[in-house]
Amino acid sequence: MTVAEAVAEVASRSLAVESEVVALPRVAWETYERLLADDEERRIPRLTYDRGVLEAVSPSLPHDEDALTITRLVDIVAANLGVPIRSVGGTTFRRRDLERGFEADASFYIQRAPAIRGRRQVDLSVDPPPDLVLEMEVSRSAVDKLGVFAAMGVPEVWRSDGQRVTILLLEGEGYRESASSLSLPALTAKQAAAFLALSRELLSPDWFHAVSDWARGQRSPD
Repeated sequence: MTVAEAVAEVASRSLAVESEVVALPRVAWETYERLLADDEERRIPRLTYDRGVLEAVSPSLPHDEDALTITRLVDIVAANLGVPIRSVGGTTFRRRDLERGFEADASFYIQRAPAIRGRRQVDLSVDPPPDLVLEMEVSRSAVDKLGVFAAMGVPEVWRSDGQRVTILLLEGEGYRESASSLSLPALTAKQAAAFLALSRELLSPDWFHAVSDWARGQRSPD
């Protein structure tokens, strides 16, 4: 059974159903893992699992477009600053011992990139979680995604509603808002939001050059 078929079959049990989000209660961990295994090439819906609740999000065009823009922003800034980075997209991260799992809109290994160099699979029982994840906000969610990220030790989370970008840094068991990124300190939440807005005004090559020029200007003098 594919994820899409499973969602359709149990949608009558959903806690919340909207155009993009379906949340299913009372889903066993074994069912969650079976869905992942049976549909390994799936890109959507993106799944989050939190101790029995399975949430499936099918991104809208603006949702995915903005997520891709922010992903490109992170990659371009890192490249121009000479910061090693490994973008791992919507990879499934899960830990059975915590009964939690997630597929973010984007995930990046930056400080911890050397720890997974050459790995084709990441096992969070032995490997570190990504340094930075991106979560595009949806109108309603039955899952505390920040709680999932915190429990799994993700140091930095970016959230965006398509206009604002909020940078959150892990502190204790929760997150605090920060003006700038831990992984890429030159990049502030305000600047990230400005480049997101600019992407709607400039065609791709011009936007790429604008971000690159800005990033090169942030380099420390040799």
